[in-house]
Amino acid sequence: MNTIAPTPVAYKRVMLKISGEALMGDQGFGLHPPTVDRIAREVKSVHDLGVEICMVIGGGNIFRGLQGSAQGMERTTADYMGMLATVMNALAMQAAMEALNIHTRVISAIPMDQVCEPYIRRRAVRHLEKKRVCIFAAGTGNPYFTTDTAATLRANEMACQAIFKGTKVDGVYDKDPAKHADAKRYDDVTYDEVLAKHLGVMDASAIALARDNDLPIIVFSLDEPGGFRGILRGEGTYTRVRG
Repeated sequence: MNTIAPTPVAYKRVMLKISGEALMGDQGFGLHPPTVDRIAREVKSVHDLGVEICMVIGGGNIFRGLQGSAQGMERTTADYMGMLATVMNALAMQAAMEALNIHTRVISAIPMDQVCEPYIRRRAVRHLEKKRVCIFAAGTGNPYFTTDTAATLRANEMACQAIFKGTKVDGVYDKDPAKHADAKRYDDVTYDEVLAKHLGVMDASAIALARDNDLPIIVFSLDEPGGFRGILRGEGTYTRVRG
């Protein structure tokens, strides 16, 4: 009997980090179910390659702690509200993934047993080994840390081989390509360049944590159909951040 060889992929276990705003679609606030479904299908296409997938989703489409703090709210309270927003997004993505028959676990840094699992590292690793998608919610569980930092922390704990940062542009530019026609895209950039030039890939804590653990960050367009899958197969346009 003939068998089809599995498609070779660049990474066997990855972290996908997306912003909460990515789930809004064309709306100005909240969740846009067709957009959530589209992203879920992109994740499924990679899962079908046999890649083990972790996810972290921001909460900025519902509540952003820094904005709440800027408007006079006490920072710690505002950050906890932002963490709860990430749980709502994670549950929405879980529902979309399971509608596609992909077993998915939402794992929260803040215990809330009725809706998701608490974070236990060895249990989460076992989920990945069983080819379940793990969505890590509630950030690190601590105020003053962003979901970028949470994604980098969890990626290291789960022994991911790379972080995929899904954005609205196809890589890292020296300035905003939506505002400047002469913006230059980088194919490769170092962690130190990102920090020194304030390139805005992730916050400084996340970049430093990735650098210290030699964890590459792949920045790509989440709006490009098949982009996530393509990069895993060595195709597409993206920027790699590494040492």
